Amino acid sequence: MEINQDKMSKVMKYRWVVFVILALAYFFVYFHRVSTAVVAADIMNSFGVGAASIGLLGSAYFYAYTAMQLPSGILSDSWGVKKTAGVFTLLAAVGAVLTGVASSFTMVLIGRVLIGIGVAMVYIPVMKVLAIWFKKNEFASMSGVLLAIGNIGALSAAGPLAIMAAFFGDWQKVFLMLGVFSGLLAVAIFVLVKDKPEDMGCPTIPEIEAYEKGERYIPPKVIEKIPMGEALRQTFSSGMKFWPLSIWFFFMYGSLMVYQGLWGGPFFRDVLGWDQGTYAGILSFIAIGMIFGCPIAGYLSDKVLKSRKKVLIAGTAVYIVLWGVIWSQAGNITSTTAYTLIHFLFGFFGGFFIVSYAQIKEWFPASIVGTATGAYNIFPFLGGAIFMTLTGKMMEVSDGAVASVAQYKSVWLLMFACMVFAFLCLLVSKEKGAENTAAPVKVTEAGEVPVGSQR
Repeated sequence: MEINQDKMSKVMKYRWVVFVILALAYFFVYFHRVSTAVVAADIMNSFGVGAASIGLLGSAYFYAYTAMQLPSGILSDSWGVKKTAGVFTLLAAVGAVLTGVASSFTMVLIGRVLIGIGVAMVYIPVMKVLAIWFKKNEFASMSGVLLAIGNIGALSAAGPLAIMAAFFGDWQKVFLMLGVFSGLLAVAIFVLVKDKPEDMGCPTIPEIEAYEKGERYIPPKVIEKIPMGEALRQTFSSGMKFWPLSIWFFFMYGSLMVYQGLWGGPFFRDVLGWDQGTYAGILSFIAIGMIFGCPIAGYLSDKVLKSRKKVLIAGTAVYIVLWGVIWSQAGNITSTTAYTLIHFLFGFFGGFFIVSYAQIKEWFPASIVGTATGAYNIFPFLGGAIFMTLTGKMMEVSDGAVASVAQYKSVWLLMFACMVFAFLCLLVSKEKGAENTAAPVKVTEAGEVPVGSQR
């Protein structure tokens, strides 16, 4: 098979331009996701609101994010990556600016919703980029790299956000600057991102893979585009392939966000009496753990265990044990060193969830992978939204009082119990095995022979 070497080289280089720009957009997805936990006290002081309002503010992002997951998948398949990510990154910029100039809690809430809608349309387009611009055996690993970058954003929303707010003397100025930068990033997406290699007149990744292996590339059969209704039917009717893992993700990510994205900071303030600078730094180790855990999980899945489910089971088991420690020892552990270690491990093994996207993706055809992934992505953020609202009510106190250790322990116990149930769902989920993968065809002097054949 002949292939233009210059064009092949162009694809293998330019895919990093596409990835880096969209990964930078994803950096801000995580920044905004966990920022409420760091500036919660500032917002309460600025607008005179209580814990229930902060719970609502935290959940507003997740309700908006959840509502946009199906549209995200559908638009990624129909509009394409460039248009989807570009338009909605611009909307997130508007939300950040509104938060930065808000004169009331209602304006902050509206800004938070706009941010949630905007950043919701980044992850699925990036996953589509990984499916189109990268090789199949790079998908889980690159997903891990993407989540590591996202968690650098979460890390920046911990200690650095608190430092910037203190430096400028106003947390809102930080959001105003974020809005301006996000607007510039949207322009970069429109100018530099390409939906697929063919848009530059270059060969596709499957063609390049076949060339590198000395195999004959056989283009997939051209099939009629699957209507949205049928794509959704195929996704939601796929039974044990889709539902157990989706339920697991609902509880897993919801519990993570309850701690990292909302109540972790207030716990250290109310129960242990730590100042914002101290607990923001300690909480940042959750993101640091994920920065390492996500790519390692992807590598283990792609290269070592060659299994998605085994990696998920191992990570979830340790994550549950850590929840047990956080719940049972709340108020007893007072060492910053101990919580630093707990948070690092919490993020490291919690970050193993990234492999679940590969497990889901492999069950569906490329023509509906955006829709299927978007449908799957509803569940973690619905979990975050519901649990933030629920725990906000559990943590409500009378004016001037602080939440008690018993209130926090009740929330931690709920998360622990939910994760035990989630683990059972994970155990019955189905992984696509090697027997479901079609063998490639290798061109030899004897003709076309399936790779691995004894002919």
